[in-house]
Amino acid sequence: MVSEVHSARRPQPDQELVDIADYVVDREITSAEAYETARYDLMDTLACGMLALQYPACTKLLGPVVEGAGMDGGVKVPGTHYRLDPVTAAWNIGAMVRWLDFNDTWLAAEWGHPSDNLGAILALCDWLSRRNVAAGRPAFTMRDVLTGMIKAHEIQGVIALENSFNRVGLDHVMLVRIASACVSMGLLGGSKDDVINAASHAFIDGSALRAYRHAPQAGPRKSWAAGDATSRGLRLALIVSKGEIGYPAALSAPVWGFQDVLFRGNKLSFPQGYGSYVMENVLFKISFPAEFHAQTAVECAIQLYPQVNGRLDQIDKVVIETQEAGVRIIDKTGPLDNPADRDHCIQYMTAVPLIYGALTAEHYEDHIAADPRIDALRAKMEVVENPQFSKDYLDPGKRSIGNAVQVFFKDGSKTERVAVEYPIGHRRRRGEGIPLLVEKFEAALATRFAPRQMQKIIAACENQERLEAMPVHEFVDLWYL
Repeated sequence: MVSEVHSARRPQPDQELVDIADYVVDREITSAEAYETARYDLMDTLACGMLALQYPACTKLLGPVVEGAGMDGGVKVPGTHYRLDPVTAAWNIGAMVRWLDFNDTWLAAEWGHPSDNLGAILALCDWLSRRNVAAGRPAFTMRDVLTGMIKAHEIQGVIALENSFNRVGLDHVMLVRIASACVSMGLLGGSKDDVINAASHAFIDGSALRAYRHAPQAGPRKSWAAGDATSRGLRLALIVSKGEIGYPAALSAPVWGFQDVLFRGNKLSFPQGYGSYVMENVLFKISFPAEFHAQTAVECAIQLYPQVNGRLDQIDKVVIETQEAGVRIIDKTGPLDNPADRDHCIQYMTAVPLIYGALTAEHYEDHIAADPRIDALRAKMEVVENPQFSKDYLDPGKRSIGNAVQVFFKDGSKTERVAVEYPIGHRRRRGEGIPLLVEKFEAALATRFAPRQMQKIIAACENQERLEAMPVHEFVDLWYL
């Protein structure tokens, strides 16, 4: 059936686009907690990028699109020697920070990793800052970067609260593209109309399919898809900055709009407006590079390790209780073909710490996966939904990510049932988690930088006021090889 609308009069903008534009252009962020959390988020996100640079599967994709296509005076990509145009730099930064599945997470009806937007935000601010200084204008400061992060987190996270794109087969990186486009447009000095236009293009782009995240064909595209999305968002903002028009009914247009074509005719739902809620409540992956629905399962398994160490051959079964989302996304049996497949399998992520007492990025590599004990233990696992975990997962007052693990032995004995509701990166465990986040940050720097350069980076990041006042290009210079 085709649309019955024949009038060529352009419609009024969808309210959803207007609300985002009002937020980007007018909303002043006043939450000290949001800015402090954003500083830690920046540190953690760049730490993840530095760790990823140890893996050739990541580094082979970095740099200019083609050999020799660098840009003198361009964006300096942290941890590398590349200088690139801002769109390509955003792709590089986004791919780096997402590669190991170790950066922050937001869980709701939709899930995702809001710090993926740092690719566009940092690349654009660095480029604008260098351009301004060259023209005798004030530099952009790191407070601009932190503000951009807070707003990108909020746009992505609030859209995700009640709208489950994964249930209709769409991938959450769409939200990265939308948030990056809107915040980039704001950083470019765009008006509300400009932000509406950029947002409309981001929705019209549609979404990647989730086919690359799920068995039987999970693969490494999930490690660079967010880099692709954040760079595309920046590209759309740059297009609109040249005066390109937008499409005000991108969401609501009958037959042709996003809601009819890709969201099964459903209207997007918003339980609250935009503020700083998402950054204040964001989840950090501090201890384990694992898909977030399994973070507490890994913690349970590590607690159980002393009780099963030396008794692996005596295990009859392992019962894992998780949330409905965990069952849907990461409950996998059968062969796991690559690291991207393994870090989205709750059985693998539980088996490794039961065997080794730890879980690191190295444990997803082929030489560890070849250990026959892992698949033997996976075959003994039962994954079940715990309805209370599912309920608390969606409760806005809790937003827990509960898992429980219990091991049963052939002689009839069993371990205690270990349950963990809130992972160490949860807001409820900030006091416990932040010191470990700083340790993760410093350990990541040590993999890439000489001690003197490392100490300069630490000094820039450890004080809120000093970091916020720092020109962006000077901050990025600290990370350049």
